[in-house]
Amino acid sequence: MASAATPGIFRGNPTNLPYIFGQKLDSPSNSKGTPIIFLVSDDISEQEAVKSLIGREGWHFETCESVDEFLARPRAIVPSCVILALSVPDLKVLEGQKQIARERAEVPILVISRCGDVRTSVQAMKAGAVDFMVAPFSHEILLPGIRESLERSRHALDRELGISELRNCYTSLSRRERQVMALVVSGLLNKQVGGELGISEITVKAHRRHLMLKMKANCLPDLVRMALELGSARKQIRLA
Repeated sequence: MASAATPGIFRGNPTNLPYIFGQKLDSPSNSKGTPIIFLVSDDISEQEAVKSLIGREGWHFETCESVDEFLARPRAIVPSCVILALSVPDLKVLEGQKQIARERAEVPILVISRCGDVRTSVQAMKAGAVDFMVAPFSHEILLPGIRESLERSRHALDRELGISELRNCYTSLSRRERQVMALVVSGLLNKQVGGELGISEITVKAHRRHLMLKMKANCLPDLVRMALELGSARKQIRLA
């Protein structure tokens, strides 16, 4: 990817280089852990330059020589971002970038390139990059981009954790409680819910009370919000 002239991409100090949701993390997220910065580049000098800067910022740094190598690694459970080095317009790399955006939505992508033409930058942004930087550039430009990306990742992890907790709560509901929940959040009154399910209004109230406790919902608006978080009440919370 990058050439032997990599040090030329830096201006000034040669070491200055820097998701809801529908995807589930492999492990519980930890948005307070030490962030990880991934660099996808097969250029050794480029890797060393980035490592020097990341070390001073207190972030963990990992290198990958290809997109496939990056995707083969376990999902990070801490805020992270990936810096993708694009030395020349490369359709294969852009396809790999799209794959990262699809499969690792919680990991923002920053693209660094010597090609500053509009077409290349537009292609990178359309492929899922949150930022596109043209070399040479200074750490004053790249570091803010990394920090913003890590903040995005942190929010994505927190959201995923919240959704995972909701999924666990919803899984604890009985078949009947799921039916009642689906009808209640769709706007039906208890009597109407009973009519739909062929049960008494008193029974509906009992199921409703139990599911509110299991979902940890304080009121109906809470339950509706949770249903929206989990997905469409009619599509994701099906009448089993």
